[in-house]
Amino acid sequence: MEEIQSQSDHYRSSSSSASSPASRVPSSNFFYLRKPGSLRQPISFEDSPDWEDTDIEVRVDEGGDSINAATTPASPSLSKLNSGSLPSPPLPDGAVITRKIAGASIAWKDLTVTIKGKRKYSDKVVKSSNGYALPGTMTVIMGPAKSGKSTLLRALSGRLPDSARMYGEVFVNGTKMCMPYGSYGFVDRETTLIGTLTVREFLYYSALLQLPGFLCQKRSVVEDAIDSMSLGDYANKLIGGHCYMKGLRSGERRRVSIARELVMRPHILFIDEPLYRLDSVSTLLMMVTLKKLASTGCTLIFTIYQSSTEVFGLFDRICLLSNGNTLFFGETLACLQHFSNAGFPCPIMQSPSDHFLRAINTEFDRIIAMCKSWQDDHGDLSAVNMDTAVAIRTLEATYKSSADAVSLETMIVKLTEKEGPSLKSKGMVGNLTRVAVLTWRSLLIMSREWKYYWLRLILYMLLALCIGTVFSGLGHTLSSVVTRVAAIFVFVSFTSLLSIAGVPAQMKEIKIYACEESNQHSGAFIFLLGQLFASIPFLFLISISSSLVFYFLVGLRDEFSMLIYFVLNFFTCLLVNEGLVLAVTSIWQDIFWSILIFVSIQVIMMLSAGFLRIRSSLPGPVWMYPISYIAFHTYSIQGLLENEYIETSFAVGQVRTISGNQALQNRRLGWTKTPLKKNQTTGTMYFATVCQAPSSGKGYLTYKAENKNPTTT
Repeated sequence: MEEIQSQSDHYRSSSSSASSPASRVPSSNFFYLRKPGSLRQPISFEDSPDWEDTDIEVRVDEGGDSINAATTPASPSLSKLNSGSLPSPPLPDGAVITRKIAGASIAWKDLTVTIKGKRKYSDKVVKSSNGYALPGTMTVIMGPAKSGKSTLLRALSGRLPDSARMYGEVFVNGTKMCMPYGSYGFVDRETTLIGTLTVREFLYYSALLQLPGFLCQKRSVVEDAIDSMSLGDYANKLIGGHCYMKGLRSGERRRVSIARELVMRPHILFIDEPLYRLDSVSTLLMMVTLKKLASTGCTLIFTIYQSSTEVFGLFDRICLLSNGNTLFFGETLACLQHFSNAGFPCPIMQSPSDHFLRAINTEFDRIIAMCKSWQDDHGDLSAVNMDTAVAIRTLEATYKSSADAVSLETMIVKLTEKEGPSLKSKGMVGNLTRVAVLTWRSLLIMSREWKYYWLRLILYMLLALCIGTVFSGLGHTLSSVVTRVAAIFVFVSFTSLLSIAGVPAQMKEIKIYACEESNQHSGAFIFLLGQLFASIPFLFLISISSSLVFYFLVGLRDEFSMLIYFVLNFFTCLLVNEGLVLAVTSIWQDIFWSILIFVSIQVIMMLSAGFLRIRSSLPGPVWMYPISYIAFHTYSIQGLLENEYIETSFAVGQVRTISGNQALQNRRLGWTKTPLKKNQTTGTMYFATVCQAPSSGKGYLTYKAENKNPTTT
């Protein structure tokens, strides 16, 4: 933290001196100067590193990506490696720089991106953009909303959606774009983190998913990522983010998402809006940290909407976009000079980025019209009188005819005329290892997050208690068969439907998977297996607890083997339901549609489970074969009933008995008990119990006499 504070003070003092009135031209048109006496001079690309002309001795350590650069007395080109508004401090003689990341140059030429409309690819989001980024520098893509910033960034990183097409060329180290796995990192604007893990745990599991090799090497890489993003004070704190878990602030969470990509030690790092939803302090700390990261040799390219003067001074190069058109590309202070040359100088007390966006954002036209309507009644309320459409056309025309555009073309030719070293893939982790890592990580998350399974355990226990008390005291008579079948049907069906409580939790996991899958850290099948394996211990605990409550309240057969079969059968049913929840949420990835589809499937399975109507009597080929045979409710309920009535028999009259399976087959019309007459002398009541088989129509009739001491039959 002290190192970051010292760098922050250095950059702050440099930017404040650059923005002081003494450093400006004493005229009515004020703007920042790049160098004294360079008012109308074009920006030269001498500041760009020419690795062939630098006196530098590079030594690559075996078995790693670290590069030790022992510097001789600095040559002019090497001393300007981090060119821009804030030059790096001079290196002492004999100093050794340890570069843990070897950067790569990237250049794009005539890059155009179109988005598919209703019929064809007609909407141009990015139009003939040119630019480059060098190792050890920060290149920022700036512009108003919907100007094509994120689209250009995704085009450079090869992450355009299927509905977009890219034209033009992108070169990496002089060769056409070829960035293998692990050679680059991409941080999206909104990333999902795991709040129940600490920062170190989160990065360690990310390293296990991304990096092959030994565990000790991965631990060292994680510690390097923590140090690079200045997260040492938060390494053992939970990430949080829930209403009941405070966790890290937005600035630290944003740096954690960047540190996840640094685990791979990428050559090029793309960041979409690194300052998204950050306050001024977090913004400055973020940019100082990224500047420190760029000094290690990594090539940084990111988008930004707006920045303060201090943050603006940290950028090396800027690509200014408006409606997909490139209005400027070059060094940050040269952009101020460009606006001044076009007739739009930056005022003294205004931030450069605010001035840029004010000049090129067409949304300000509405404010201009509003201010003019107020001026008639309340006087001059605003000095906003610039026509943004005119400003955009003027800036674009000025840039195309400027020496900066010519120098840009010269630099692109220089970067693409000779092929440099190609980026190599760092290898991928095996699928079995990824399944094991995801399983172990999900187990840890589920054990700490009460909404995953601990809450469901309570709900299942309450449901089993309710169903058990409703169907308690059934006994083991022939007349209780129908009620016992109903109890088992209600228990299995309602507990299966209660699996819907896991949909919100699974949606959170889907968001994490989507972020990891975009970076090739995981796959759909691997994610599903990991989640399913991790749920097994919790589902088994739920099946044991709820089965015991239901089993003994209803009074099922008091045999240990029967109880074990009941628990395992119910556990299998819960596991299948959990897999169904995972499949539905993974396909639809929307909580509303996932719940709707899951409930619909459960209702169809209840209808074809065989309780409301025997499966053999279901009409038509649709209900008879496809639906009834894929409904696992049918097999689960049938297995539980056969387990209950196996090797049992019931007496019918004095000489006839039927087995438990026969009683189950005859349960559809049920057994009816009708009073016939009562003996007034002895108090004996005579009943007729009738059962009719639904298939043959044959029936059995028995008579039974009952009194206060029902021993007479």
